[in-house]
Amino acid sequence: MPAGLLPAGRVLSRLFRRLFLEKLVAAYEADRLHFFGDHAPLADPQAFAAYLAPLRRSEWVVYSKRPFGGPEAVLAYLSRYTHRVAIANSRLTALDHNGVTFKWKDYRTEGRNRFKVMTLTTHEFIRRFLIHALPSGFHRIRHYGLFASSKRVENIARVRELLNAPTPQNEAGDPDADEPPMLAHPCPCCGGRMIVIETFERGHTPRTHPAGPIRIDTS
Repeated sequence: MPAGLLPAGRVLSRLFRRLFLEKLVAAYEADRLHFFGDHAPLADPQAFAAYLAPLRRSEWVVYSKRPFGGPEAVLAYLSRYTHRVAIANSRLTALDHNGVTFKWKDYRTEGRNRFKVMTLTTHEFIRRFLIHALPSGFHRIRHYGLFASSKRVENIARVRELLNAPTPQNEAGDPDADEPPMLAHPCPCCGGRMIVIETFERGHTPRTHPAGPIRIDTS
């Protein structure tokens, strides 16, 4: 038994193991599983059963905790790690010659006392802030599998071909001809897709100007 697995976790792990394997066998018997490459021999029922036999005896570790409050809470939780940089602007309370003052949460304390205030010298605050900044070439959000950037276009086209799925309207015709073109390379600052607003010759000023001041939100 894995170390530290509580009785409730033990019951849950074995229940999950049984249900998972039952659904897997049901999908196999319904001919919904297909095997390729090194796994092609598993198409034989005896080989498939032998492959699953060790899984029925091994302990599955299940990490359980209180559920999130629905899909919205999950997205809100993940967005704090994928679309924010180190600290939200709302947590910054002061900046003076003494340094930077900000609010932080002490998870070792319960109640209102867990919300505290800390002041760091400017250099120390910048040092800690930059610890959360990824080096050049690294991305906080990466796509794997079918959506891996190197083969995304080919993979999606192949999937649509295998599923006999219709081509999306915005790709089949030209309904979005009025939409501004998107550059193939991401923005070097935020990594987002860059949209062509206007093109102008060297030495000339653009005709389009921002409606307001440009603001970079780190929250």
